Amino acid sequence: MSNLMNSEVLPFKSTMFHNGKFLEVSEADLKGKWSVVFFYPADFTFVCPTELGDLADNYAEFQKLGVEIYAVSTDTHFTHKAWHDTSDTIGKIQYPMIGDPTGVISRNFGVMIEAAGLADRGTFVIDPNGVIQIIEINAGGIGRDALELMRKVKAAQYVASHPGEVCPAKWKEGEATLAPSLDLVGKI
Repeated sequence: MSNLMNSEVLPFKSTMFHNGKFLEVSEADLKGKWSVVFFYPADFTFVCPTELGDLADNYAEFQKLGVEIYAVSTDTHFTHKAWHDTSDTIGKIQYPMIGDPTGVISRNFGVMIEAAGLADRGTFVIDPNGVIQIIEINAGGIGRDALELMRKVKAAQYVASHPGEVCPAKWKEGEATLAPSLDLVGKI
């Protein structure tokens, strides 16, 4: 997994369900803006809709930050549409849902559970150059939190726009950052 940090997203092409339409999507679509690629095991399951619903509830705030969210599972784009049309929670999703039935995208990001043909709960924050800045993998039974993800995105955006500064643990927007230097060694 660590070999993906600071690497460019590998090429892929797939179909996504977005705003009632099936559209083609590739790694090129991740460039020019901040992106979150949010892998989950499967449609019509248990923890997954709680996570996707949480992202849907906070999607407007991500959009204000210039961030597009892409939900990805090994289901097809047809299955995404069926789930969207039948679940109140998933029906409120406005971000793209990418189908990865061949597993190419899941393998590119290192989250494919080969024995199951499903993706791990992987979260990847990608900068406007298409470079992975944050990687988080959760076990199947542990759901993620959109607000914590948003905090991490804000930190990544801050560091990208403020060379020479870093965000300490629990950093929140507007709080003090650090400027690493010899003077700080052993004083924190």
